[in-house]
Amino acid sequence: MINFRKLHRKSAPIVFIPLILSALTGIGYRLGRTWFGIPSEIAEIFLNIHEGRFLGKPLVPVYVLLVGLGLLGMIVTGFTLIKWQGKTSKYQPKKDWRWFHRFLAPIAFLPLLVSAITGIAYRLGRAWFGLSGKQASILLQIHQGSYFGPTFKAFYVLLVGGSLIALLITGIQMTRIFRKRPV
Repeated sequence: MINFRKLHRKSAPIVFIPLILSALTGIGYRLGRTWFGIPSEIAEIFLNIHEGRFLGKPLVPVYVLLVGLGLLGMIVTGFTLIKWQGKTSKYQPKKDWRWFHRFLAPIAFLPLLVSAITGIAYRLGRAWFGLSGKQASILLQIHQGSYFGPTFKAFYVLLVGGSLIALLITGIQMTRIFRKRPV
């Protein structure tokens, strides 16, 4: 049997930087365009990082696929851990990184899953499977929450991206990578 807890913990540091960059630049792009009216040139910088365009056009779908699969892997392994958490005990758990991570994960599960799948499908559909702009735009609209309307789309992106950032930060704290070691 696969030890999902160990797989989840070992994968986290590998996907941390690409996922946090994707979340930050996705939020920066959407909020910048919607709320702050940033110029198109600056918005393009955010999208270049978000989609991995800095790697060159042929590698963009590969980058999106790898980052998206990394997020899906964390979602799947994390979901299995939610099932294994056990019954609640009578004592009040301390409010630490682990508590917050466990609290937020089930809430963010579905929006992150939808965002990852539609982001991958949009980019691969356009690059590898020949989807037209009109066909692919449906996936992009779902990815960025356009169905909530122009006002709430930015809030959706902020909540999904913010949830991912919070999960990444609380999760990386549990890996012991940043803990002080004795000198």
